[in-house]
Amino acid sequence: MGSALTTIGLPVALGIIMFGLGLSLAPGDFARVAKHPKAVIIALVCQLLVLPALCLGLVLVFQLPPVLAVGMMLLAASPGGTTANLYSHLFRGDVALNISLTAINSVLAVFTLPLITNLAITYFLPGDDGLGLQLAKVVEVFAIVLLPVAIGMLVRWWRPGFADRMDKPVRIASVVILVVVIAGAIASNLELLLENFGSLAAITVLFCVLSLTIGYLVPRLLRVGPAQSIASSFEIGIHNATLAIVIAQTVIGSVEMSLPAAVYGVLMFFVALAFGFLIRRRGPAPERADAAADGVPAESRGAGEPAS
Repeated sequence: MGSALTTIGLPVALGIIMFGLGLSLAPGDFARVAKHPKAVIIALVCQLLVLPALCLGLVLVFQLPPVLAVGMMLLAASPGGTTANLYSHLFRGDVALNISLTAINSVLAVFTLPLITNLAITYFLPGDDGLGLQLAKVVEVFAIVLLPVAIGMLVRWWRPGFADRMDKPVRIASVVILVVVIAGAIASNLELLLENFGSLAAITVLFCVLSLTIGYLVPRLLRVGPAQSIASSFEIGIHNATLAIVIAQTVIGSVEMSLPAAVYGVLMFFVALAFGFLIRRRGPAPERADAAADGVPAESRGAGEPAS
């Protein structure tokens, strides 16, 4: 990938996306989890424990090359993206729960993502001391993930009206910049991407299907409501591929390690859409009213970035 795209374009695109997330968040989004603690705990356990274990099993079964295996684990460790809010809204999920889970996952990812990635590097690339997320790089992950979100939240607290007005322009800007950057990245690494697409398409699609299924069935089996289960499904099944790509390329310095997230980021949209139609329930979803009651208009806060 061209150095300008890697060092400037991708971080800028992700920064705008995370800033947009911050504009849609308020402290109440963290406190709201008390309304559905069971759903939150189940979703977090699936996200932080079940999915990395599942991904490790898939990587071993598919016998991916070590660098691609680490890339898959990095993807599995990435939190849900705000695109999950959009899918949850489209398929009658509890969007307020999605927003809260995204906020919590983004904070937890600062600690869990480096831990899982370092364990994967130690296992799959034991002799490569040049890779990994040491303390300085963990701080960099913190700056990439949380700093733009914190700034966005401060803007919302300071100028809520301005934050509401900027929501749509920021989302549009993130789409445009991200499309341009990813198109340039694909063009400059087309041969490498095509060389690995075949081996990555099957595992990324299967990982997405299993993640969505676990995110929906586990809460349902544990008697969580339908709307919360749909929210959990998309939160767990839709990972922030852009974050994984940025960390792989700009923090760790490996274009090849970012390939699983790049392939997943394209195919995930179609998989999640098909899955949404399978689990859609007709009729009103009472839980959606919680969003309005908490001052969270789902229609205005349900959309997110396109590559996560």
